[in-house]
Amino acid sequence: MTSGSEAVGRTIQLFLVNGTPSGLMIASIHSRTGSVLVATQATFAALLSRPEVDRTGVYILFGPDPQDPLALRAYIGEADSVRDRIDASAKQRAFWESAVVVTTSDEALNKGHVRYLEARLIEVARASGRAKLDNGVDPATDRHRLSEADRANMEAFLANLKVILPVVGLDLLKPPLPTLKSEAVPLGQAQFEMRHKSGVSAVAIEQDDEFVVLAGSRALKDTGYAMQSYANLKADLVAKGVLFPKGDGYEFQQPYAFKSPSAAAAVVLDRNSNGRQEWKVSGARMTYHEWQEAKARSGSAQ
Repeated sequence: MTSGSEAVGRTIQLFLVNGTPSGLMIASIHSRTGSVLVATQATFAALLSRPEVDRTGVYILFGPDPQDPLALRAYIGEADSVRDRIDASAKQRAFWESAVVVTTSDEALNKGHVRYLEARLIEVARASGRAKLDNGVDPATDRHRLSEADRANMEAFLANLKVILPVVGLDLLKPPLPTLKSEAVPLGQAQFEMRHKSGVSAVAIEQDDEFVVLAGSRALKDTGYAMQSYANLKADLVAKGVLFPKGDGYEFQQPYAFKSPSAAAAVVLDRNSNGRQEWKVSGARMTYHEWQEAKARSGSAQ
């Protein structure tokens, strides 16, 4: 689900410190010096004991937003020695479930670098809208304190983080969701639709690894199906105002990114659904599944 011609192959190395997927993890892009250490509350003590955490770096604490079950909350910070600062920040915040520390293996980051990175991370995260930030003040990027070469290096470092962080489960740097309504999908963008005999219809697009149902799409309600695995998600969408009652159903008041076409189809149709078959390419007699297979055969990166 990669968009555009900017996609470039990268090798991401994941080191499981204890040999288990639930333990401390260290991620890096091959041939780069930056390291991303990822811990949960259960492995936080192991994170603090790592020598890398005593270096200059930035860190992120994240977890569900206590006021919004559909949202992520995050705090972004920096320090000369991350260990003490992240420990203090974690004790001040009850929402966090996972922690990320970003540093380098060769101690190449200095105070100016991490202040710049912290400011840029906050700037990009705010623009993305994928998380509610717990930061009270947005720091300046202090770009005048870095040379042009240093700024370029830090932007390259940030670009690598945009690749690594989604891999380890943190989406706050992903591009913002499209604000367009279903009738305004850009020319050339693959578009999918679902039309029900009741007249309810929905339109969606792919963006990165998400299936985004666009604003203005409609969804059924109270169909009476006993099997609805996404009933709680739908109830949360109604409670949050993403879905608003309209006529005999609901209308999407804003775009919403689902983890799969089937989750999107289940919310729209109010029943368990195979989204790979239910969603059709707009203007073509082709299912989402058939479209994926055709794209794979052609080697397209649409």
